[in-house]
Amino acid sequence: MLLEKLKKTVWTILVTLCRRLTPGTRRNLCALCCETASGTDAKAALEELFRLQDLVQLRIDEAALRYGGGIHPKHRLIGYHDFFCQRIRLGEKVLDVGCGYGAVAKSLSDAGAVVTAIDIDGENIRLARSRFGDSGIDFVEADATRFLPSDPFDVIVLSNVLEHIEDRQAFLKNLLLQAKPAKFLLRVPAETRDWCVPLRRELGLAHFSDPTHFVEYTEETFRKEMEVAGLEVHEVIFRWGEIWAEVAPRAAR
Repeated sequence: MLLEKLKKTVWTILVTLCRRLTPGTRRNLCALCCETASGTDAKAALEELFRLQDLVQLRIDEAALRYGGGIHPKHRLIGYHDFFCQRIRLGEKVLDVGCGYGAVAKSLSDAGAVVTAIDIDGENIRLARSRFGDSGIDFVEADATRFLPSDPFDVIVLSNVLEHIEDRQAFLKNLLLQAKPAKFLLRVPAETRDWCVPLRRELGLAHFSDPTHFVEYTEETFRKEMEVAGLEVHEVIFRWGEIWAEVAPRAAR
């Protein structure tokens, strides 16, 4: 315990000192770390450099959230909300599962949908209500693998959600049974987004884009998973290292 407290104290002092350095000096220190790592054997160098990359990426995302005023700029820059909004009709009842802080739900509501948005994270729901509580969206704090609103829905949106669920077949089948949607609109990460993904896997490093992922997809594995769940893929788009798809119950065709 004493050793852990000492480590935290030393870390706090180092962070404080580094913050007082000029940006150029901090970049030089970062370059020095990378140069030191690359001086070892190739496999060890790759492992260390990938870990450094992960740390930098984490800080980039945190800074991006601050830059976007609490909403990640990727929502605006990628424009992926359009995929969902263009595939709903005015007045349709939409269930946005894993809604996060409500950005997609707000776009769906603005497009004319009647939206119920559910998320397991209470802080996400509080943020969503504070930002978009006057938009008519019903924000629900719940675990969608255990609880779903009782009403049927026309469309279910799963935007970067499915990959976070371990028993996806049971989850999708339960959504079909309880919500009775005419279609699903999904966005999932593509395993083939970058050559570094298979290299990381080969090195025995974390290769998913998020440590909480249970899966990432190729088109083949995505189609197979939908088929097993009783769904038929009507449209697939690959963009920005992700798969966006419209799928529907096979019986609905």
